[in-house]
Parts: sequence; structure tokens; C-alpha cells
Amino acid sequence: MTTWYSRHPDLRLTAVDGEGVVLHLGSRRYFSVNETGVTILEALASPQTLIDLTARVAAEYDVTAAAAERSVREFLDRCVDAHLVRAEER
Repeated sequence: MTTWYSRHPDLRLTAVDGEGVVLHLGSRRYFSVNETGVTILEALASPQTLIDLTARVAAEYDVTAAAAERSVREFLDRCVDAHLVRAEER
């Protein structure tokens, strides 16, 4: 099985000067994310796998695949814990 990630339907994202402001409508909580976080959350408008997201971050920010995977995994874990992102096994 593969884990697919997608944005929570209550998530709203606004990018401003390379950073993002995230609002979870259900909990009424605000979050701020850096440029990489904006890239990941924008990609999650449609379901993506860790491999998909890692490739996108590695290509866009010229980092190694290992560094990209570590960053993406940590970001996704925090977002899943905050109910900003959903993880589904398929």
C-alpha cells in the first residue's frame, strides 16, 4: 500500500512574499509556513504521494532527494498532526 496525502477540505492557503498563511476553518487556527511548505500545500490540491512531493521539492529547490524527502516527511507529519493534511492508504 501507498500513502496518499491531500489537503484537508477546511484548509485555506494564502501565499504572500514566499511565505504562506494557512487557516483551518474548522478549528479556526492559523499557521504560517515557509516557501517550501507553500509548494507542498499547493501540490496537495490533488492527492500526492511522498515520492511525488519529494521529486517536486528536490527539483524546485535544487536539494538532494534525501534532504527533500526528510523535509517533506517532517512537514507532512506536522500537518497531519494539525489536521491540515489527510493521509490515506491505498
